Amino acid sequence: MLNWIVVGIGDIATRRVIPAIQAEPRSRLYGLVSRDPAKAAPYKARVWTSLDEALSDPSVQVVYVATPVFLHAPLAIQSLRAGKHVLCEKPMAMNEAEARSMVQAAEDNERILGVAYYRRMYPKVQRAKQLLDAGAIGRPVLAELTCHEWRDEKENPRSWLIDPAQAGGGPLYDIASHRIDVLNFFFGQPQRAVGYLSNVVHHYAVEDNATVMIDYAGGVRGIVDVRWHSQVKRDECRIRGTEGEMELSPLNGPELIYPGGRENLPVHANVHSPIIENFVDAVLGKAPLLASGASSFWTDWITERAQRANGVA
Repeated sequence: MLNWIVVGIGDIATRRVIPAIQAEPRSRLYGLVSRDPAKAAPYKARVWTSLDEALSDPSVQVVYVATPVFLHAPLAIQSLRAGKHVLCEKPMAMNEAEARSMVQAAEDNERILGVAYYRRMYPKVQRAKQLLDAGAIGRPVLAELTCHEWRDEKENPRSWLIDPAQAGGGPLYDIASHRIDVLNFFFGQPQRAVGYLSNVVHHYAVEDNATVMIDYAGGVRGIVDVRWHSQVKRDECRIRGTEGEMELSPLNGPELIYPGGRENLPVHANVHSPIIENFVDAVLGKAPLLASGASSFWTDWITERAQRANGVA
């Protein structure tokens, strides 16, 4: 039985992370770290107001970092150095240097570091990867992913998402990161990347839209376009090849269409459950980690290059 602690009791932690840990048969929600202990009361677990106190408990084995992005690297590195395994919310860090330091800390302390890029676990994403590798659309040449939604500054309950000091960026960090990671899962290590960020409708301190282009080995190009100023919601993912196309739209839906086939592969009711299960498998030596710090680093690598092109990073 692995003893988990969760640092931060916000929306994602309460709706997904904590229930996923509680449902995993080899896991136990051992404790919670929060500046507001009252938030932890319903869970009947140990409560600490500082990570220092929690890490001093030798029974703690795994730390889930569920804080705003600016705390990911310092808390993850502190936990790894204390000999704990770490699963961290996405995006991994505020920049490439922080992400690299997290990977190094995991290697130096021989601990496992994972990042919650749960879309890698979607059954249809796993199946799409299998089909791409088998040549179902010939040679992939272009992948297009979009995520458009409306996020008004006054209507946003998670106000830290539009604070660059806490979030790092706007939709580039929040929703593009997941889609960039899907591309990295499909096509491997990126070769080069560029991005365009601007504020068209909303003029908060982070961008309200971003378009990123990424080139991979073999000539495939990925395009990710994300927007917080669209009243028309989009969640598109399609891949074009020399001999056909693959449609995964909406990315969060069950349908996968490819030449000669159509499959319905729904996601888990709690999208964090498969990533928790895979992380436990990895800690117990039963399976490789599907969203490791080493693989997730490349999303931060791309994000930083997109920002540099706009004089942000």
